[in-house]
Amino acid sequence: MQDALAVVTVVVAGMMVGVEFAVAVFVNPILDRLPDNGGLDARSDGARVLGRVMPFWYISSVVLGTVWAALTWGDEGASLVAAGSALLVLSVVMSLVVLVPINSRVATWSQEGVPADWKEQVGRWDRFHYVRVGIIVLAFALFVVALV
Repeated sequence: MQDALAVVTVVVAGMMVGVEFAVAVFVNPILDRLPDNGGLDARSDGARVLGRVMPFWYISSVVLGTVWAALTWGDEGASLVAAGSALLVLSVVMSLVVLVPINSRVATWSQEGVPADWKEQVGRWDRFHYVRVGIIVLAFALFVVALV
């Protein structure tokens, strides 16, 4: 059972990391290069869609990692799982404090109604998102090392 839990945790966290990495490195930069602020509607839609899905994904990853760490406490690799889970908790706190407030504003924007500083706001979100991606990549790497 512990092996299955470990694999499920790595898969769930790994898919989350993949989505967040793709948003940071590919999706948002592509959207930002569209002419006439063409990516604005896509960013707003993405903020709405991912804003509904990602909280469950993050919390599921934290719960799975925490249960894995608790079940294997004292075993080899348990401290890596605990550290990975702690990093995921840090990413959730960071999301709630910094990223969600910006994302909530972006989700309400349209071409007809955006604040004058919208580019600065999405740029700030992107910078913090890069940090969050680094944190969750490290958490994922710790999970993988603990699994193998």
